[in-house]
Amino acid sequence: MRSGTTRDGRQQSRLLRGTENGFEVLSVNHAKGGEVRLDATITYTSDNEETAVAAHPSEDYDHEQFFSAYTPSDDDGCEIEYDQGTILEDAGADNVVCWWKLKCGRVLGVHEGMVVEYDESTLAPLGLVVAKDELAGRKVAVVDSGLDAECFMSEEVGMEGADCVDQDLMEQAVILYDDEGRVTVVQPNEDGSYWRKIVRNKMIRMKEVRREKAAKAFMKSNFGKEEVDLVSSWGPYVTTSGTAKNTGVEGLTLKK
Repeated sequence: MRSGTTRDGRQQSRLLRGTENGFEVLSVNHAKGGEVRLDATITYTSDNEETAVAAHPSEDYDHEQFFSAYTPSDDDGCEIEYDQGTILEDAGADNVVCWWKLKCGRVLGVHEGMVVEYDESTLAPLGLVVAKDELAGRKVAVVDSGLDAECFMSEEVGMEGADCVDQDLMEQAVILYDDEGRVTVVQPNEDGSYWRKIVRNKMIRMKEVRREKAAKAFMKSNFGKEEVDLVSSWGPYVTTSGTAKNTGVEGLTLKK
C-alpha cells in the first residue's frame, strides 16, 4: 500500500481472524514492513449470553489524525424536518452536523464539511457524496422534481416501501447553490444511491496493470520496441489515482 492511498496518511489494512470462541480485529502496518497489531478481541460465550469485546491499547493510537464517521440516530436532535426548499444556509461551515431523509427513502447528511449518504435502515455511513472542495460556501436545497403519481416511501418499521411496490418512488432534486448563481444538481447513481464510487477497485486495477504489462511485452517480443506510448481506455472512470477526498470538477462545479 503506497503512502497516498489513505486519508490520514497511515498505510494500514484491516484483518479479521477467526478464533475458537469468536474473532480478532487486526491492523497491518504497511509502513513498518507489514507489522501486525491486535486491535480488538470479540468473544462469544453462548447463544444466550452477551458478547464480550476487548479493545487492546497501542502507542499507534497516540495521534489526532483519525478519520471519524458520524452515525445519525433518530433521537440525536440533528435530523432536519422539511417540506422543500433550502435546508442549509452554509453547509460547508465548521461544526455543521445534520441529516435528512429524502422521500425515496435515501438518507443524506452533512458532517465535517462533507455530504455523506447513510444506510436507510441502520443509518451507518455508506460513502462520500459531496466533498469539502465542492460544498464550501454553498447552500443546500431539496425540492420536488417528479410526477404527481409517484409514491412517498413509508417510514413504518417493517413496511418500508410496501406502499410503493407498483409505483415509482417520489423524486426530489438535491441542489447546491450560492449567491452568485452557481448551481449544482447532485444526481443519484443509476441504482438510486448517492455515494460516489470515486476510487477504482484495487483488484480490478491490478488486473488492468497486468494487461498493460502484457501489451508492452507483446510489442517488445514482436517488434523489438522497449518504449511504447501506451494508454488504457475504459468507462466511465477517467482516473486511477487518488483517494475519495474530492468530488468537485475544476471549471464545472468548482470555480477556476
